[in-house]
Parts: sequence; structure tokens; C-alpha cells
Amino acid sequence: MAREQVTALRQDEGIVFFPALAHRTRGAHNWECEIRGCVYEPERRRLALGLLREALALSRVEMNAAEEVVFRDRARLFMVDHERGKRIVVRIGEAQRVLGRSRGDGQFVGAVRLTDKESGAMGGREVEFQTVLSADDPRRFPGQIYFVEERGIMVISDIDDTIKVSQVRDRKALLRRTFLEPFEPVPGMAEVYRAWADQSGAQFCYVSASPWQLLMPLSEFVRSNGFPAGAFELKKFRWSDQSFLELFEGPERYKPAVIEPLLRQFPRRQFVLVGDSGERDPEIYADLARRHPLQIARVLIRDATDEPAAAVRYQTAFRGVPRSLWQVFRTPAEIAGACPPGSER
Repeated sequence: MAREQVTALRQDEGIVFFPALAHRTRGAHNWECEIRGCVYEPERRRLALGLLREALALSRVEMNAAEEVVFRDRARLFMVDHERGKRIVVRIGEAQRVLGRSRGDGQFVGAVRLTDKESGAMGGREVEFQTVLSADDPRRFPGQIYFVEERGIMVISDIDDTIKVSQVRDRKALLRRTFLEPFEPVPGMAEVYRAWADQSGAQFCYVSASPWQLLMPLSEFVRSNGFPAGAFELKKFRWSDQSFLELFEGPERYKPAVIEPLLRQFPRRQFVLVGDSGERDPEIYADLARRHPLQIARVLIRDATDEPAAAVRYQTAFRGVPRSLWQVFRTPAEIAGACPPGSER
């Protein structure tokens, strides 16, 4: 029956999938993955764009033509109607799976199990899957799954001010860099990450308190600037429920809630946590290192606040964490050799 089922979307509706990680189940040739995403209908009224500018405190900002283009692109998933009750059907390799129906916020989640034969995947490979639509609908709504074996290196990387220049501590600059300007990479970070991927076989998950509506421009930023591909964990956000002033707040609550399930999913993997000092990454990562000492291999903090490793903040945050485990760096070259080898423990 599943092979006859399709995702029934109107022509004005779309789907965005969040890149996901698949892990081995107890069966040696089986995988399990949680696929999440959102069904939406774009809002095309100019009034909505004006309301968004006002909510972001950008209504008095004079934008040039290039900034207008960037703003419209970054804003488009904030201005959508979320579609309830849509049953999502996907094809992964040779397998077809029904994920379930979207909720009132348009989001859906479905756990799928696959054999190696069904997925066509080898451990560590990225696999693209497709939404199953009706025969007369030519559109494509793809998603990505990253198949992660039980052992190896997993890099959990922050985004803002770790790999992307964001100026999180300056609210006006943060809004401009997020909604009006091309994303700017932190020089040298992509080269370090690629070397880790090539030399240690590291796989990546980008974790940020940025809202999920920025997934597509952030994915393109990672791809176009040569960072290794990977899964994304971004914050759930609805501007009908929250103030836009909360867009990038709350990492101390959000990040542990998404990192700890990864630690449970991959108990035999070594984790490298990379962040910056602009917000609470040192404190969050230090706490995780104390609670998961057998899994956290390194904690690397990019200095965004001009504080040396001997600063009271770091001595307090990393109390009880071995000094060899954590490092504060100013240039990516300082952490080029910080990733452990990818051999099994």
C-alpha cells in the first residue's frame, strides 16, 4: 500500500526538510533516522514584509537594492502559513516511507528504519531522498540524511561567530549580518574543518540557536564556502508565539537539549565541541564535558571577546575539566591539529 501513497500538496504549498543523522540499530545492517521538516504556504503580500521589517527593528533602515534582495530571500520562510494535516511520503533509495501528518505549526516528524540495501548507503555517506508527489506534479522537495557509523569523530559546531561572522554581541550589527548582508565566513575555519574530515574522517553537525527559517541560506553558506556537509540543529521559532527579540537568545537551554540526544545516539563516538566566547558556549560545553567525560574529546572556543584562557571566566567555567581537554583560540591555525585521530576507541 505504501508504494501507492503520495504527498498531497497544492501548487502553492512547499516542504522544507531539516538535514538528519541516521544511526545503526542493533541489527548490523539496519539504520534508524528521525526525519523532520515543515509544510508551508508562502505569504506574498507586501504588508507581511513590512510587518517583518518592523518586528526586526529594520523599518527605519534604508536598504539599497542588494540589501532588499538579501532581505527578501532571508525573510521568506518567516512569512508563511503553516499547513496542518499533510501526510508526508518520502522515497529513500529503494524504500518508500510514510512519515505521518504535519501539526498545527506545519512541522512533522517521522522515525524510519532502513536496511543497507534499501538506503543504498555506506556508513558516512550523504544520501538525498525525495518527496513522493502525484504523477502530475513535477516539483522536487529533496532532503538529506547523513549515515553515521557507531565509531569515529563527530564535530558539533556552533555557527554564529564560530564559522560565520555575526557580531552576536552587537544587536544592530547582528540583524544586518543576518538579514541584509551576504554571510561572511570566519577566515580559515573551512580549511580546518575540511582537514579534519579528510584526515580523521570527522562528520559534522551544525548546532545553533538561530531559527530554523534560516536553514536554506545557512545550508548554502556552508556549501558555498567549502565547509563539510552535515546535519543542522536550529531552534524552533514562530513569530506568532515569540518576540523577534528572542530570535537568537536562549542557547544555554537550547544547545544541551539537542547535543545530549546525539551523545546518547552515538555512545561510542568521540565528540569535538567547537564554539565561541560571544555567548555561553564555554559554560555549556564545559558542563557537557563534566557530565560526559568518556565522549567529549575536545572543547574548542574561538575568542570573540578578547579574553585569554587564564581569564576568570574560563577558569570558573572549566573547573573540574582537564586543561588538556579545552582550548581557547584566536586563529583557526591554532586548532588545525586539535581533532583526534579517527581510530576506534
